[in-house]
Amino acid sequence: MKTLLLIGAGHAHAQVLADWVRAPVAGVQLVVVSPSALAPYSGMVPGWLAGTYRFEEICIDFAALAAAAGARLLIDEVQAVDAQARQVRLASGATLGWDLLSLNVGSTLVPPAGLPGRVLSLRPLGRLRAAWDEVLAQRATGAGRIGSVTAVGGGAAGVEALLAVLARLRTLQPGQSIGGRLVTRGELLPGLAPGAVRAARAALQRAGVQVHTGTGFEASQAAPDGLLLWATGAQAHPWQRNSGLATSERGFFRVDQQLRCAGQGQAFAVGDCAEWATPLPKAGVYAVRMGPVLTANLRATLAGQPLADYSPQHRFLALLATADGRAIAARGRWSLQGRWLGRAAWHWKDRIDRDFLARFRPPLR
Repeated sequence: MKTLLLIGAGHAHAQVLADWVRAPVAGVQLVVVSPSALAPYSGMVPGWLAGTYRFEEICIDFAALAAAAGARLLIDEVQAVDAQARQVRLASGATLGWDLLSLNVGSTLVPPAGLPGRVLSLRPLGRLRAAWDEVLAQRATGAGRIGSVTAVGGGAAGVEALLAVLARLRTLQPGQSIGGRLVTRGELLPGLAPGAVRAARAALQRAGVQVHTGTGFEASQAAPDGLLLWATGAQAHPWQRNSGLATSERGFFRVDQQLRCAGQGQAFAVGDCAEWATPLPKAGVYAVRMGPVLTANLRATLAGQPLADYSPQHRFLALLATADGRAIAARGRWSLQGRWLGRAAWHWKDRIDRDFLARFRPPLR
């Protein structure tokens, strides 16, 4: 009996499990390790922060999916990977071996030590829920009133999260002023269509957010009653560098065109935890598109057959929620915004996101 070990409950691994439900491989034991049975879909996190969705609505239920696939699900976290021994050590102390390994563990963010006030790191998503719930619980007692929200990072995560959190808190604290600020060392929404950037600036302005580009965040700028959203660039998990698998300068797993870890034919990595020679943006759409190729190549490796290449798309549709019933759509140099078009884009985004999650609710077809 061979063991296929899936580490992480990412978008690509959800597709592997869904495919396994339809066509399991005889003689292969499928094991999944995830810190939680519920895995939030990144595209709907801003809507959850804003209160549009309940947390359960934005999640893939890996317990149900694994059960349908006949897989063993372990609620645990990776502490170390030993590629030479083909073993993974978990936080519980357990050790797992594998014949074939796939890593879809996303990325993390570690805010600098000593930041004052309350800090929400937007990665990993699994830990964001507990942190946001704590902020809301403190606010409900009256001891955690928030006077301002600052996002550090000018990418899509920072913009969407800031608008969502401000909308939620202002609803919960009617009549109380809550300031908003965004600070980024670079530009606002780098790489996005100019029209989409203008629309995002307009949305931030409507929300009363002060935008500071080309400047770093200083801890001394934090207000005592403020909330800090840490949304800077993605970071690799510390254990990745010591795994025995090839990593980039930034610590992410180096992968080839077949999504195999470089120099290791029995290990694959996809999504944010992986990096090509020419790095791809850390966006969920890539993990989603990697899913079918990963699934095919895991099956091919088990069967000793040729592997398929993954060709990343040069352009992808970006849909940014602005927490006011609207969204901004962008693809390449094209963008869609405005009051009525923005509302249509939000309904479009909501439908796409809900349809994606529905693909992983048993019974699968």
